[in-house]
Amino acid sequence: MIHHLLLGTSVLLAVLSFFSLYKAYDGPTAADRVVAINMIATKVTVLIVIFAMMTGQDGFIDVALAYSMMGFVATVCVAKYIEKGTLS
Repeated sequence: MIHHLLLGTSVLLAVLSFFSLYKAYDGPTAADRVVAINMIATKVTVLIVIFAMMTGQDGFIDVALAYSMMGFVATVCVAKYIEKGTLS
């Protein structure tokens, strides 16, 4: 039963990622695009954790944490670049 629930959740998140991808492509401002890319990174992190739960391999949790940290750092860097025009 839990396997079907996790599979349904992962399909729903994958479909919702395409809406975020469209917003990243069509966003009127750079800030909208950054938020959309951050949403995609969060959904991919959750999908990796769901995959780890479905397969029972705990190593994917470390991959999800690393991916989440990279997404956060990238978002902060892009936000700083948008605000100041430079990363230094």
